[in-house]
Amino acid sequence: MATILVVDDELGIRALLSEILADEGHSVELAENAAQARACRERSRPDLVLLDIWMPDVDGITLLKEWGATSLLDMPVIMMSGHGTIDTAVEATKFGAMAFLEKPITLQKLLRAVETGLAKPAQRSNGPVNTGLAEAGLTVESAMTGGMMLSTAPMMLGPQSEQSFDLDRPLREARDAFEKSYFEFHLAQENGSMTRVAEKTGLERTHLYRKLKQLGVDLSRNKRGAL
Repeated sequence: MATILVVDDELGIRALLSEILADEGHSVELAENAAQARACRERSRPDLVLLDIWMPDVDGITLLKEWGATSLLDMPVIMMSGHGTIDTAVEATKFGAMAFLEKPITLQKLLRAVETGLAKPAQRSNGPVNTGLAEAGLTVESAMTGGMMLSTAPMMLGPQSEQSFDLDRPLREARDAFEKSYFEFHLAQENGSMTRVAEKTGLERTHLYRKLKQLGVDLSRNKRGAL
């Protein structure tokens, strides 16, 4: 199958991920810090790296930047963290990560992210990468659970339309613009059915309604009799 490098300072997480990935038929290399990760990357040339952000010597974002700046980011990298935020996920993808997994990591999310990473060509980078927040069809939550993939192309919102996002503005504004377009797309797809949009995006209906009001989404445009 593939050679996967797992970089995490917690022994239990390294052991668990190693067991899961080995059961899937992959060859697994383990590193507990940045120094070991550098050596493993040079020795085994992994097909994919699972990289923890918070490590005692050099953090994962710094190591990711280093690989990008020295033209060593020739493999997909999936970041992991137990204290992640959307801002952290965006920063990680800015410097070349193809996904972000929030701990505790479920088996389904791990395998989905690994499968997707191995199926995509690596993003070669010598510095920051300009990227959208997520591909169309993924929730914002999925950006932190294996769904945030690098994309420099405009975001497609429907068969006949596309939406480009201006990244040269504050993060909150860019994020709100993406979320608004995302929900408008799904409302149109589901003919305004809040129930189906809630199921599709993985949000509770009450939370979804508050989010739409907060973003200024026009609910009357796609509204139908039964929600």
